[in-house]
Amino acid sequence: MATAGKVIKCKAAVAWEFNKPLVIEEVEVAPPQEKEIRIKIVATGVCQSDLYFLSKCMNKVVFPAVFGHEAAGIVESIGPGVTEFQPGDKVIPLFMPQCRECRFCKSPKTNLCVNRSAGKVDEKSFEASRITCKGRKLLQFLGTSSFSEYTVVKEFAVAKIDAAAPLDKVCLIGCAICTGYGAAVNAAKVEPGSTCAVFGLGAVGLAAVMGCKAAGAERIIAVDINPEKFKKAKVFGATDVVNPKDHSRPIQQVLTEMTDGGVDFSFECIGDVEVMRSALESCARGWGVSVIVGWTDMQEFSAQPIQLMTGRKWTGTLFGGFKGKDGVSGMVKAYLDKKLMVDEFITHNMTLDQVNEAVELMKHGQCIRTVLNVSPQ
Repeated sequence: MATAGKVIKCKAAVAWEFNKPLVIEEVEVAPPQEKEIRIKIVATGVCQSDLYFLSKCMNKVVFPAVFGHEAAGIVESIGPGVTEFQPGDKVIPLFMPQCRECRFCKSPKTNLCVNRSAGKVDEKSFEASRITCKGRKLLQFLGTSSFSEYTVVKEFAVAKIDAAAPLDKVCLIGCAICTGYGAAVNAAKVEPGSTCAVFGLGAVGLAAVMGCKAAGAERIIAVDINPEKFKKAKVFGATDVVNPKDHSRPIQQVLTEMTDGGVDFSFECIGDVEVMRSALESCARGWGVSVIVGWTDMQEFSAQPIQLMTGRKWTGTLFGGFKGKDGVSGMVKAYLDKKLMVDEFITHNMTLDQVNEAVELMKHGQCIRTVLNVSPQ
């Protein structure tokens, strides 16, 4: 492409300060270096993790930054040493990379990779950034920064996807859908005929519901304090819906009575340490498995040891246990084969200029997923 090897000036939504509106700015995106790829972002979802680091997490080292990590785009140019991609390829950038060479990548037991620690942000994070504005380097959030028309990412943090994939839909596979769906099928390994409970019916929770159904769960209880989300939960496979506000007793007691002793599998998809404990205590003694899916690093979680000594298991997952490159390309194929719902998650479509409206919708629970159309395909 004509822009290869040159600095690209383009539009991005910049977070200059903690808990302040994003500002649409002209930024400069440098050419890709060794084993890097420059991507034209076509579409990006707005995720709770973006909102968390923008307005909840007190790590001020994050700013200034370009958020966004749930995206899809087209390779604009490649740096020296890149062998896996060519300009024009459709891709999804990964916040959970897969180098295929490290101890973690070679193990079937995990989807971690030594090349990135999820959620870790420090001064060194700015050094690797290829995006600048007004002379200042901007943090590339989770190594991606999809609230920008162009971004540069490492080759090990990109998944090549089918050329037939609609980028304004499959961008959601880059975070929410894999995270929730994988929590059920990979982390918990939900069994046919089982009973499940999903706490929190945002995009991740609904994807967990979908994963439970795909795994053959017989009963799927969707739990949320916003009853407006119950209709959508049933679309994805929920058989029961419960609003904790409708009950005077703790939700774990309600679910235990509903299920004759507790559910087989539970999923906390909010990032609330109290709900994590409720989800664990909703599980059946002897074999219940509870999976922590929601992100937080502001509080510690706890439970009474007897909860685990009686046979429950408490575990967690990042990105649903999917290895980045392999998992994303496989999930895109499942969508194209009509084996995976994606379109149903999208409640709003907006432009990059409307990013603050999208943030407000998410902040007030008025959407499942907003997709920002960043650049034409």
